[in-house]
Amino acid sequence: MTRPPTRVAIIGAGPIGLETALAAAARNLDFTVYEAGAAPGGYVRRWGHVHLFTPWEMNVSERARAALGEQAPAGGGLPTGEELAERLLDPLAAGPALAGRLRLGTRVRAVGREGLLKHEAIGSGERAGRPFRLLVSGPDGNESIEHADAVIDCSGTYGHPNRLGDGGIDAPGERAFEDRIERFLPQLEERHEEWAGRTVLLTGSGHSAQTAALALARFARQAPGTRVIWAVRHPRPDWGTVEDDPLPQRASLSHAAEELRRGASPAVEVRPGRVTEALQPSGERIAVSLRNGGVERVDVDRILALNGGVGDHSIYRQLQVHECYATCGPMKLAATLLAAGLGGDCLAQTSHGPQTLLNPEPGFFILGAKSYGRNSQFLMSIGWRQVDDVFASLLG
Repeated sequence: MTRPPTRVAIIGAGPIGLETALAAAARNLDFTVYEAGAAPGGYVRRWGHVHLFTPWEMNVSERARAALGEQAPAGGGLPTGEELAERLLDPLAAGPALAGRLRLGTRVRAVGREGLLKHEAIGSGERAGRPFRLLVSGPDGNESIEHADAVIDCSGTYGHPNRLGDGGIDAPGERAFEDRIERFLPQLEERHEEWAGRTVLLTGSGHSAQTAALALARFARQAPGTRVIWAVRHPRPDWGTVEDDPLPQRASLSHAAEELRRGASPAVEVRPGRVTEALQPSGERIAVSLRNGGVERVDVDRILALNGGVGDHSIYRQLQVHECYATCGPMKLAATLLAAGLGGDCLAQTSHGPQTLLNPEPGFFILGAKSYGRNSQFLMSIGWRQVDDVFASLLG
């Protein structure tokens, strides 16, 4: 940037968004945090009943610990998402450093440059001299324009799940059954009538899908007649197993998923090498065509589609953002990771310097899980270091 920013817009009040806000406060910047949810960490609360693999000591930064003092959670316990929100995010948001800075129930719908379109002022300093325009929608639904000198997108990927069909796009007929397709981890006990005694198609093989499969297996023991068909895209799933995994609960989850594949639960049938081809009505049920060389049909009552997600880049469609073609994160960061061979376990990742977060659009940054193209609790500590990298770029 040609001059230090005086107004900073932070999109998202999750762990990385609030960490960014603390860093902005420490530098005496004028900042606003826009959070679409009714409370900080809206997406965290959506999986609030699930335990993290990582303990408190890996989820509370030095900045957060300093801000909370004796209130700061500590130790080796594994918090749930709800505990993370209530014991970390809520106190941070209410603390003196961030008081009055959060705009809850406010969604940033688009970001542009005042007076410029995407294709204009390429490679010149003109864009840096124009403020960002943010189209925001408040709790009452009314829209307005706000301005900023820098925008930091910490919105993550969780709110934008991939679709059910092969290749991450809609399967034919998918949209007609939107009311019976769940795309986030459900609290089965609280929604007993919706799931008990039903035949459920579960898709995906990552940690969310594994968690759901185990929860459904337990639920089926208390709700006779509940049946799960777990369609896994990979013919020989490895469940993301990490050799000599330093996180016991993650290792345990991968092991349990493999046990389900081998028939550990009579309620869960794992079908590897299947992708969703199409959906159509079958009386009051859903007829799903699964492709595996040939095509097989299963009739189900509900679908739990946990196939990962990708960040929403439509927000900055009018900005000159150099995205990685595979992750939608910053291209320089993606290239650095590829060159360093760091495609493995998230815990092995580190910060790679301010230059890797730079975009052709001056003053615009993507942080956290979204910057790595992943939705992962393990990226919090990396995001903390990225925060300092961003401000090093902004302030020189």
